[in-house]
Amino acid sequence: MFIYFDTDSAQEPEIAKSMQKAAELCAQAEGLDPSDLSVSVTFVDTEEIRRLNLEYRQKDESTDVLSFPQFESLSDLRGGGEINLGDVVICRAVAEEQAREYGHSPERELLYLFTHSMFHLLGYDHLEENQRRAMRLKEEAVMEQMGLSRKDMGGDNLG
Repeated sequence: MFIYFDTDSAQEPEIAKSMQKAAELCAQAEGLDPSDLSVSVTFVDTEEIRRLNLEYRQKDESTDVLSFPQFESLSDLRGGGEINLGDVVICRAVAEEQAREYGHSPERELLYLFTHSMFHLLGYDHLEENQRRAMRLKEEAVMEQMGLSRKDMGGDNLG
């Protein structure tokens, strides 16, 4: 899995490395070869995420993460070279605020939001309860493999 970071949002090497691992685990959970896949990640401020949220979701408020999938479902993926799954836009300020609210590290929150977004790029959604449950189970499995599950963090109210 190759992650293209926006040049204006360079990440600490450890966060980038953890995001790489999370992306690979998400792909493997869907039976995909991570070496065939890529994703673009951009970190923005609260004003930019609010603008994007209004433009694409008609919600005039800041949010934590937005996902822009290139494919509607995994069946649309075509082989033959690198396949870009889509774009992830994360607002670090909102992520840090949520981390404080949930009582865990900003790094854990960033990785959770990225994992959540990866599953959106892989065709999951949470508009209906059964979809939300399936997506949450996938997210928790990846977070557990990363040593960042709710039980590893000592709580139940984690994002």
